Amino acid sequence: MVKLVVGLGNPGKEYEKTRHNVGWWVLGEVSKELGISFSREKFNGLYGETKLNGEKVFFLKPLTYMNRSGESVSRFARFFKIEPKDILVIYDDLDLPLGKVRLRLKGSSGGHRGVQSVIESLGTQEFPRIRVGIGRPERKEEVVDYVLSPFKEEELPLIEEAVKRAASCVLEILQKGELDQKIQSKCT
Repeated sequence: MVKLVVGLGNPGKEYEKTRHNVGWWVLGEVSKELGISFSREKFNGLYGETKLNGEKVFFLKPLTYMNRSGESVSRFARFFKIEPKDILVIYDDLDLPLGKVRLRLKGSSGGHRGVQSVIESLGTQEFPRIRVGIGRPERKEEVVDYVLSPFKEEELPLIEEAVKRAASCVLEILQKGELDQKIQSKCT
């Protein structure tokens, strides 16, 4: 059962609307639906909680910046005794076309430094994740500049729809209490 939902992103006003903060956007949608506020700060992260199916579920936004996200996630998980298999991580993915959403039960980082940090800090790749496609830069723009840039006006409808689909997947996973093939295929 998922006990911790993590949205990867970067803290600060200047990063709020960037491609790299899509994980935070998804948590924003989920929090609106469940009435969660990220009012507590602990382990270099903002978090909120609720009860679903009689179990406490936490929602975390690491404040460590993307490339050190694992520090916050692992400290939080250790303190609350949450196993990696019970942590759902949401993040942006360059290797998916803009607007695509994928649920995976485990796997490598695929070059995503935030996910790599989580893998290294937890000591395993065995945790579920929702990847939200942000596409690749069209021209020879540096990847760092691309992920830290806002979406273009014409891209916003696609990414907003993807964020809503990803949030819907999170809610379905939490309501069902487990990940199964049916949810995995629906969230793809």
